[in-house]
Amino acid sequence: MTDEKQGTPETPSAQAVRKAERPPEPWLRGTHSDLEPVARAVLHSLEMAREDIEKWCGGLDDAAMLAKPCGLSSPASQLRHIAGSLDRFTTYAEGRSLSAEQLSALVAEKNPPVGKDAVLREFVERLELTEQWLVSRCLLPLESPLKIGRKGLPTTVGGLLVHMAEHTQRHVGQAITTIKAVTATCV
Repeated sequence: MTDEKQGTPETPSAQAVRKAERPPEPWLRGTHSDLEPVARAVLHSLEMAREDIEKWCGGLDDAAMLAKPCGLSSPASQLRHIAGSLDRFTTYAEGRSLSAEQLSALVAEKNPPVGKDAVLREFVERLELTEQWLVSRCLLPLESPLKIGRKGLPTTVGGLLVHMAEHTQRHVGQAITTIKAVTATCV
């Protein structure tokens, strides 16, 4: 590894210090112990998504946020998809159908607004709303049956919550991979 500021090789002791300065991942911080385990795990996943996106998108400019190297979805499209999906997942978890507005937003996800700040604001706002929902409104028993999508595919509240976490993490990983391709960062 190299020191990013000076471009010189980083010593093993410097690497150890840098790693020691990072807090543990959210699920290892002992937080949200008042929540049932599945909701707590989803909340930790959302916190990790926010931290990863802050780390990887913080230094991007607008062009990098909208870039589509090798035909990949742009980081902006990935973040908009996460935000939209979280909105749809919470709607389904409450046993409701998607509104016309939500269906229109689904189509619009692929065409992000110009500007990193607008995309990040939308992403963070949806994470915050979903986190608040998990803490205050996710009251159905995990085994409660749900129907998802136009086809009414069967799942449970617990199944949907687990999917919410893994879906978010999958798209955060895709955004980070695209960012690495755009910035040629191999960290």
